Amino acid sequence: MLKIVKSSLVIAASTLAFSHAAQADDINDALANICTIVQADDKGELRKKMRRVQSDFRLKLRDYYAGVSCGGQSLIRTALESNAVEVGTLLVKKMPSRDLKQPEADGKTLQAWIAEKGLQNSPISEELASRI
Repeated sequence: MLKIVKSSLVIAASTLAFSHAAQADDINDALANICTIVQADDKGELRKKMRRVQSDFRLKLRDYYAGVSCGGQSLIRTALESNAVEVGTLLVKKMPSRDLKQPEADGKTLQAWIAEKGLQNSPISEELASRI
């Protein structure tokens, strides 16, 4: 009886460890082409991607936003550089305002980066200003 319990625990633990590793790979696969979607300004595809990640992994945009980098830039910065107004506006609306005020990987806030790049007239930066 004790052997059966021990065996069951070992099998359960190994299954749990394997499923956790598989989930990490799956989230990377799920977010693999998000940069392309942002650059193409495909709002519908981005919504589908965000819904899939939320339903499959229970993650909202704020949970994975900092972990996604498009050529060293965040998703919103990528949208600004690509003039992807629809997607950029959606990203700004979906992010909590307190997160929009935080410095990004290079230590600059979105507003400081926008001012440095001269993108203040972009509809995305206007939406950002209204949210902050």
